[in-house]
Amino acid sequence: MTALADFLFGPFAEFAFMRRALVACCALALGSAPIGVVLMLRRMSLFGEAMSHAILPGAAVGFLIAGFSLPAISIGGVIAGLVVALLAGAATRATDQREDASFAAFYLIALALGVTLISTRGSAVDVMQILFGSVLAVDDPALLLLGCVASLTLLAFAVIYRPLLADGFDPEFLRSVQPGSGTLYHFIFLGLVVINLVAAFQALGSLMAVGLMMLPALAARYWCRSLVSGMLVAVLIAMLSAYSGLLLSYHADLPSGPSVVLLGGAAYLLSLAFGQHGLVMLWHRGRHLEA
Repeated sequence: MTALADFLFGPFAEFAFMRRALVACCALALGSAPIGVVLMLRRMSLFGEAMSHAILPGAAVGFLIAGFSLPAISIGGVIAGLVVALLAGAATRATDQREDASFAAFYLIALALGVTLISTRGSAVDVMQILFGSVLAVDDPALLLLGCVASLTLLAFAVIYRPLLADGFDPEFLRSVQPGSGTLYHFIFLGLVVINLVAAFQALGSLMAVGLMMLPALAARYWCRSLVSGMLVAVLIAMLSAYSGLLLSYHADLPSGPSVVLLGGAAYLLSLAFGQHGLVMLWHRGRHLEA
């Protein structure tokens, strides 16, 4: 029993950096997982992936100016993400190109620009640090940023929840009762996506910042149909993925960020197979109807 307790809780009791990593991931889960559920609801699942790469050139400029300075990298990332979102939105409205195609074009340009900027003046280690992050190196300012972003996200959701859903399900109805407000809520939501990705970027890196945003949300879809319960289950799955991923990283000597995202992926695959609305239950219901 003692050995099991040491295995499950020993790393967090013994090492402060493990506790910081767990708190950082839980803060990310509180902010990012509900956003992932809304992105999935609005059929924008790939938007988070695109934006996680779009913030890279701004973070690169911040890094080149001030080194590994949290405020500089965060401000640069937010500016770059908002610029890409606005340019992609403007291109979509000015032409007949679909919104996902516009985002794909602009995020690829941003990703290439960011990697080029870092590689011209930074080392390969710097590039790897920014691309993959280091959740075990989270310090007090980064924890404060993650806590503020999670709190701001939950507060904003409490304020815009109903009109945001109305804009997703029935934009014509929202336009009839609040003319012109749909675009405002849409851009507020995009801003929340960007600041959560910038916060996650500090811990997981730009390549996997979207991991705790989308995988728990996709997994929760196979357990619940209600939006609120889906958000709660997504947060729970994200926290469990973070806890088990950090344990896996510690005991198996694996990189921490990818371990957390891999466990989130495992939760998705298990939910896909054995969830209340997963493949096994669909097969069982099909056989029951045939009988």
